[in-house]
Amino acid sequence: MENRRVRIRDIAEELGLSTATVSNVLHGKTAKISEETVRRVQALLEEREYIPSMAGILLAQNASRIVGVVINDHEKYESHALEDPFISSALNALSAELAQNDLFLMVKTATTPEEIIRFGSMWNLDGLVLIGFCAHDYEHLRSHMRIPFVVYDGYFEQAGGICNITIDNYSGGFQVGAAFRRDGHRRVLCIADNEICVDKERMDGFCDGFAGQADFLCIPMREAERMLFYEQNLDVLKQYSAIFAVSDFYAIELMRFLAAHGVAVPDGIAVAGFDDTPLCRMVWPELTSVRQDSAARARLAVQKLRELREGSEPGTTVRLPVTLIERASTRKA
Repeated sequence: MENRRVRIRDIAEELGLSTATVSNVLHGKTAKISEETVRRVQALLEEREYIPSMAGILLAQNASRIVGVVINDHEKYESHALEDPFISSALNALSAELAQNDLFLMVKTATTPEEIIRFGSMWNLDGLVLIGFCAHDYEHLRSHMRIPFVVYDGYFEQAGGICNITIDNYSGGFQVGAAFRRDGHRRVLCIADNEICVDKERMDGFCDGFAGQADFLCIPMREAERMLFYEQNLDVLKQYSAIFAVSDFYAIELMRFLAAHGVAVPDGIAVAGFDDTPLCRMVWPELTSVRQDSAARARLAVQKLRELREGSEPGTTVRLPVTLIERASTRKA
């Protein structure tokens, strides 16, 4: 046994128990198992080094105090999901809030619900925060997993058993559009890599806030293709006096592209983004952006996970307010 990976089956056979019993002990589901059996399984698991000692201690408890944060490793991130400004800001806020509540943070990227289920079971997680997945993924998880979970910016018809914490994307877009109208812009553009869910809400708000003709340009998700797209559409971009990008990342990238091609921001084209990540204040001109409160969302996520575990939260959608922060990227000299 020392020369091969130890399996649950091996532990069960050595103790004369079922694999289900060993698995339940491993994952902290011990309410219907005798203390003596739990002790025997834990002792052999440790002896056979089935899992690292720290993980073994946590998994043997009914409450591991671990909250997993799973980010959808979408193709648009090109294997750099955790470097995205919005994702990193969200993780930073969640890390601080979990620490305040004596909880552990465990981060994972994934692309399928099955990966999330395995992750949750392996570590006996107390809860999950899921970012960037689709409605059918959440429905699948709700049906196949008992671990409570909170969703960031989810879209589904019925939130039963799931707490969805989102922001007022429409209002954010509306505020940008209204500011462009106030500043006298006549031709404005919105850029995004899709026309659904969060981005659609931001675009719709932008159009209504501008109260006039606001155009839309769907940009490629992959950076190399996007740069080529901008090159091919440079004359099109120059026709607009103001551009709203649905994320800070796209806004800053566009500003850099325009500067490299002799178009000044904001005197040539005003640019605004969305999320108000720290990068907004690290570029020049500093980026106008729609601020969402990452710390408030993290506090609410931890609160709702607790309520879901206690059974006092049936599942709901909470929409947090946003505020336009105007900076130099939209202020002409």
